[in-house]
Amino acid sequence: MAMDEITRESIEALLNTHSVLLFMKGTRARPQCGFSAATVNILDMLVSEYETVDVLDDAPLREGIKTYGQWPTIPQLYVNGELIGGCDIVTELYESGELIDLLGLKPAVHTVPEITFSDKAAATVRHALDQQPDEMSLHVRIDACWRTDLELAPTKAREIRADGNGIAVLMDPSTAQRANGLFIDSVESLQGSGFTFENPNAPPAVKQMHVSTLNADIEAGERVYLFDVRGPDERAKAQIKAAVPFDEAAERLIETLPKDTPLLFHCHGGGRSQVVAERYRLRGFVNVYNLAGGIDAWSLNVDPMVPRY
Repeated sequence: MAMDEITRESIEALLNTHSVLLFMKGTRARPQCGFSAATVNILDMLVSEYETVDVLDDAPLREGIKTYGQWPTIPQLYVNGELIGGCDIVTELYESGELIDLLGLKPAVHTVPEITFSDKAAATVRHALDQQPDEMSLHVRIDACWRTDLELAPTKAREIRADGNGIAVLMDPSTAQRANGLFIDSVESLQGSGFTFENPNAPPAVKQMHVSTLNADIEAGERVYLFDVRGPDERAKAQIKAAVPFDEAAERLIETLPKDTPLLFHCHGGGRSQVVAERYRLRGFVNVYNLAGGIDAWSLNVDPMVPRY
């Protein structure tokens, strides 16, 4: 099927903008097919930041990307403008370790981490394993955003085995690099039983700053790195004087700062700025804050002269 020039230009603009780009069904948070979900799971293990494009939202793009790369199915992974392939190819490259090289990452060091279970968690896991066929094993997975999961599944290729409280735990090499010192506990909630994870390697969580704290810091003359992640239209409606736009210049500035520099982000209500704050947390900054309630809370609690919208 022929592809119109507008669609071609749109695809090439996306490829020129994003070094790791996945054309998929659904979004990274909500994949709409099993192949897209499997590819996202692999990328999540290796990189915290990459771009996805939902082809279900754009019929010309959905057909155009098949023509552009001469690849008949979705998802499709591109790295630095080059088509890597679909789910099967990405899975093969991940299991062989080649995907790490294609993404420009350092190879995972095959070390055996130390993992500890609480007595209660160990008892829960042993009971679950006793109910499973012999080919099922316990696996731990820690992705590049430090999300941690346990699952019962067959043994997979290239897995590393660790023993905690007499329980064998299997994991991929990337997880093994992140798992040393992991403590696993068992909890009960209204939703049922589950596990909690304490990982000393994970970057500190994004902290929430109250607007009164920010105001006190400003009045005390402290140096505040406050970044406004809203667009120009919203900034034209209302601004916090101490804030600077989060643009390319701001991003370049942040990259020059020491990793322990306090960084504070705000938007209208706190949602978008939380996303940006998480990005810098995963880049190794250890004092990252989100302004709780955003500029709307600032208007309500600090400066009523700042318009609400």
